[in-house]
Amino acid sequence: MPPRLFVLEDVCVARSGRSVLAGVTLCVHEGSTAVVGPSGSGKSTLLRLLNRLAEPDHGTISFGGRPLVDYDVLELRRTVALVPQLPALLPGSVEDNIRFAAHLAGRDTDVAEVLRASGLEVAFAERDAQRLSVGEQQRVMLARALAQSPRVLLLDEPTSALDEVSRDAVEGTLRELRARADLSLILVTHDRAQAARLADRVVRLERGRTADDTEPIAGTPR
Repeated sequence: MPPRLFVLEDVCVARSGRSVLAGVTLCVHEGSTAVVGPSGSGKSTLLRLLNRLAEPDHGTISFGGRPLVDYDVLELRRTVALVPQLPALLPGSVEDNIRFAAHLAGRDTDVAEVLRASGLEVAFAERDAQRLSVGEQQRVMLARALAQSPRVLLLDEPTSALDEVSRDAVEGTLRELRARADLSLILVTHDRAQAARLADRVVRLERGRTADDTEPIAGTPR
């Protein structure tokens, strides 16, 4: 079993009086993990908890053996980088976007290297980021995240807005990233077939709880 990455214990989240997560206890290991379930099951909320874009109302979360609340929020988000469901690029070139993300992380970056790692040709560096296709923009979002040299990549429905060709291209990129020993992926998806293609372990949520048939390799703390 790979080392533990995140441990959640009795985590609860409510929004506007409605329970979103209800006593989730879960261990996520290094490698590639998919969180699956129907719409409204709490998948995206769970993902946002892992880099403190949301906070639990009850329960604890640890990362790398330390309480998540002990980390500086900005430093945590450089280490645990989120790629949102819909691309949100800044005006300017692809290179401008990548260098901006690296600057926020206090890093220099090899633009050509992160473009290649994201499945894009080096020539994309000079292109207007907002004139790309949605699939290309999604891969630029990956490149921006990789420019921060994260340890964990959080992916929220990364192909839900894409056509089949673009989906397959992005999935190919994610499979290549999955093979990197220095990077773990946590993928939220409603598509169990996609989870099987991209992840080593699967956690299933239903109505804010881990389902009884969650694959045991995802585990719970022992």
